[in-house]
This record gives sequence, structure tokens and C-alpha cells, in this order.
Amino acid sequence: MELVSQHVKGIMEECKLRARDQGLKFDDETLEYIVTNRDMIELSPKVMIPTLYDYWVHDVRVLSGKGRYEAYPSNPYETVINTRPAISFYNDNNPDWLNVMIFYHVLGHIDFFQNNLFYKNTWDVDLTGQALADKRLIAQLRSEKGRWVDYAIEFSRGIDNLVGYQKELNHTIMNGTQHKLSKIDFYFDIFLQKNKKVSTHEYLKEITRFNATDNINEEFFDQVVSQYPEFDELYKKELTVKLKPELDIVEYILRHSSFLKEDENQWIKSVVQIVKNTSLYFQPQIRTKIMNEGWASYWHEYLFMRDDRICGHEIDYAKVNANVTAMPKVGLNPYALGMRLFQHIEEMEDRGCYSFDYMFLKDEFEKKKYNKRNDSGVEFILKVRENFNDFTFINTYIDQEFVTKHNLFVAGKRFDQSRMSWKYYIKSKKAEDYKDMIIDTLYHPPEIFVDRAGTKDGILYLNHKFENKPLKQDFIENTMVGIEYLWGGPVHLETSEPIKSGQPAAGYANYYDPTSHQPDEKKTEPIKWKRMVYVMENRKLHKREL
Repeated sequence: MELVSQHVKGIMEECKLRARDQGLKFDDETLEYIVTNRDMIELSPKVMIPTLYDYWVHDVRVLSGKGRYEAYPSNPYETVINTRPAISFYNDNNPDWLNVMIFYHVLGHIDFFQNNLFYKNTWDVDLTGQALADKRLIAQLRSEKGRWVDYAIEFSRGIDNLVGYQKELNHTIMNGTQHKLSKIDFYFDIFLQKNKKVSTHEYLKEITRFNATDNINEEFFDQVVSQYPEFDELYKKELTVKLKPELDIVEYILRHSSFLKEDENQWIKSVVQIVKNTSLYFQPQIRTKIMNEGWASYWHEYLFMRDDRICGHEIDYAKVNANVTAMPKVGLNPYALGMRLFQHIEEMEDRGCYSFDYMFLKDEFEKKKYNKRNDSGVEFILKVRENFNDFTFINTYIDQEFVTKHNLFVAGKRFDQSRMSWKYYIKSKKAEDYKDMIIDTLYHPPEIFVDRAGTKDGILYLNHKFENKPLKQDFIENTMVGIEYLWGGPVHLETSEPIKSGQPAAGYANYYDPTSHQPDEKKTEPIKWKRMVYVMENRKLHKREL
């Protein structure tokens, strides 16, 4: 692994100038490395962070990757990581024209990392430097504690998807904007409701008075101060308050575990904290996969098609781009979906379609010819990339126009016993169904929190906020063994499980209608759920019904 040559670095710097001219924003400093395919295989298990701590699972994945590469050689074009400065890796046999395209793609990623709100907790962190310090600490502990360090890592990684990413992000954002809290917001949102707990009648009366007042700063608040002399002092105090983040399971264990408080176990806290911090750092990337890849693909296409360095390589580019951004009929390509959705949003905004006038139109023909010529599409998608994650992006902007334009559909499948093969059929072409299908594929870890009322007498009581998706039972026992070890006592987990019936609903039969082009789905009664409690004590698991 080595830095790119000065010639290749010059190509990157030219790409930066052209990308900035179109509105992309990113730091001046970037690092580009040339790597081989085998280097990629060895770095991939460490999320392409060369300084990440060593762990036996990484070694297993490297061996697995080498086996796959021997059977199915592949040529990844690039990988970029969200560090300061941003680091990107490139294959050692890329020609210059391909590097131009790839550099635009990478700059799209870097722009997304450094401007999307969901990455805010990573903006002031030097991940490579911190990872190196963590790696050295774990190596030192491993030389002193032996295999127990790997047990601590494994148990911590078993619950690293339960870190309170959203709560941490909210804490970071709110503390960053707390000093901007206006007097009006404080008065109506905090002072009247929380401090004074006024009645609804009194609250609405104050809103009416506020709306009728011309001079807010003098006339309105003079009367507030005369009625509540303590108002100004409480407002000043509120501006200095730093919000405290709510504790997730990992942080609760770190602070309250009697086992970890023992002097001989203090080192485990360092390991758990390293795993937690690493997980928090990478949470935004897994929650913005479609947006991130779509944004980078949008810009590599937009910029490279307008770059004179494409001349003579149009066909080569078309082949490479098609491999990356082809939209499959069955399955999901985040590059393709994200790119086309950004293009759709830009087009809709250029035509002025995100307006009440357009939304109230019922005639499809009128919708197609609707065009207010706003020409603000690029500016609009730049704002979208700042404020959305995959869920809000998909939920807000996939509409029937987008689904129809790209001929998208939800596919179903049934087994053809005569041919001993699966047959796919079009199940739905509705935007809502397609949107639900995509949302179901998104990363969504279970929401499990510490139940303070049940956590007593040395028992850690966890409560699963049920969202009509049961926990994967294969993982419950091993995960709870790890939590019991870190907690130092019994662990209870309350969750929901389906009541087993397996019988079709009364009056329904499974059949195939020969006049239809698709089979009927098996019709069953709605699933019924019951609350269960799993108990892990002395490394033995049992459960009971509530």
C-alpha cells in the first residue's frame, strides 16, 4: 500500500475544483492510496481502517475473502472511509480515465460524509488516530490478560448494535444549538408548560396575546416579566444547561455493573468503551447506504459526462457505469436506486412538483405536462443530502411517478413443482408497496432499553419495545450470556413471541386461479403475540410467559 503518484494526485485535485464548482463541499486535505486486490481483502474486515484493533473474527473473514477471491476474482474500483483527512483506496491497475470517474464518485462520498447531519458525531473525531491508540491498548491488555480480552470484545460486540446512536446524535445536536434557544421558544415550550404548568386555557390565552402584540421584545415580554419576575433569570440559566444523553444498554452496564466496578475488572471497561465508540462511528454509514451510494453515483455520472477527459472512453465508461448503476428487476442495488431517486427529486423540483398545486392534481395527463420551471433542482438535492437518512429519504420521495417511470414493482415468487424451480411474478406496482419493500430491507436494530423499575436486587431487566418483529431466537442465548458476564448478575429480557397456530384461517383455502396471472397468497389469521421473559442466570437460559 502506497500513496498515489503525483500525476494521479494532480488528476484528483482537478476533479476537486470541478466538483466544488457544482456545489459540493469538502475539506481540502485528502489521502489517496494504491492497493492491490489482496490488500482490499485484508482491509475489508476492518472496515478499511488499517489501524483498527486486531480481533480473531477479522482473521476468519480474511481467510474467507481469500477463498472467494481464488474462486471468483473481482476488481473493486475504490473504497473511501470517513476520516479526517478522508482516506480512499484505489486499485493498482486503474487507467487515468477510470480514475477520473472514480475520483468524482469518491468526492461525492466525502461531500456526503462531511455534510450529512447524521454524521455530525464523526465530524470532530480523528478515527485513524483514535483507532491506533485503541489497537495499542488492546494489544497491551491482550499480553497481560490473554484470551479474556477476546471474550470482552466478543461480548461487547454482541450488543454493539444496541448503542444509543439516535440519542447520542440528538445530544450532540441539541447541545450545539442550545445557546440559540430564543426567548419565545423558552417561554412557550419550557417556562409555561414545564416550569409553571399552566392550564390549556391560560396557555392559549398567552398565544393569542402574543399574536396580537406588535412589539414582541418590549411590550410582550415586559408584561411577562411583570407577571413572572424570575423569567429572565431562568432563561439565562437554561442557556447554560448542557443536556445529558439518555443511557443505552452498553452505557448503563459501564456505569452500574457491580462486576466492572471491581478493581481487577476495570480494564474491561476500556475494551467495552472502544467497541461502543467504534460502533457509534459507523452507525451513520449503515443508516445512509442508499443515499450515500446514490449521491456518489449521481455525481460521478453528472460530472464525468461533462468532463473533456471522457473523450475516447465513452463506451468504456458506459460499460463500467452500467455494471455499477444497473437497476435490477428483483433485488436491490443501492447505487442504482439512490442515484435515480436523486435524479427524480431534481427533475420534480425543477418542474415545481413539490407544491400544493401539483399535489392537488388528479389528472395524470395534467401531472405529466405540469412545469413551473423552478430550475432549483440541484440546490434542492444538496439540501436533501444534508438532512435525510435512508428511511426518511425513501419514505418521503418514492412516489408513484418514480415507480411508474422506472417500471418498478414488488416481486412475489412461488415454487413450481413440475419444474422444481421458483417462479417470479409481479405482485404490485403501487408506490406504497414498493416503498414498504425497500424500507423492510433497511437496517433497523431492535429497540431494547433498561427497565429501571425491574432492575433491582442485582437483576438487569431489559425490555424490548415490540414493533411486530420478534427477536432472532438463535442469537438470544449467546447474547444474554455476554450481557450476564459484563453485568455480573442475572439478566431478564422481556419481549414478544408469536402464538403458534400454523392453521389457515377458517373459511379460507389455498388455491390457484387459472384465470389470473398470479397465484393467491396463503391466507391465514393475523398473528397473535404474547409477552415472554427470558432469564439468563449462571449461564443457563430459561423463559416464562407473562
